[in-house]
Amino acid sequence: MVEFICEGSVCCISGRLSQGDVVKLWGKRKRLLSAKIKVIDLSALSYSDSAGIAFILELIALAKREGRVVTLSAASSQLAKLIALYDLEYFFDEEAKQGK
Repeated sequence: MVEFICEGSVCCISGRLSQGDVVKLWGKRKRLLSAKIKVIDLSALSYSDSAGIAFILELIALAKREGRVVTLSAASSQLAKLIALYDLEYFFDEEAKQGK
């Protein structure tokens, strides 16, 4: 189960984000992040598959279409491996790339 906990300019995604969760969240994706959100914190996301990563990137793309910049931070070591595997470093800050 995945949770989006948004406070101020940061939205923390916690739990596990898999293809099944993405299917459930897809219709809500435009409402998950308020216009104030500038950072998606992944430190509490214990697991994500490639569908989960694609969903997070879709959230960033939605913000970009609205003229906002949203960055990702604090990826776990499991997510850091996916970041490297799919060559997604551009979307993550230095701390996230290093898996800290």
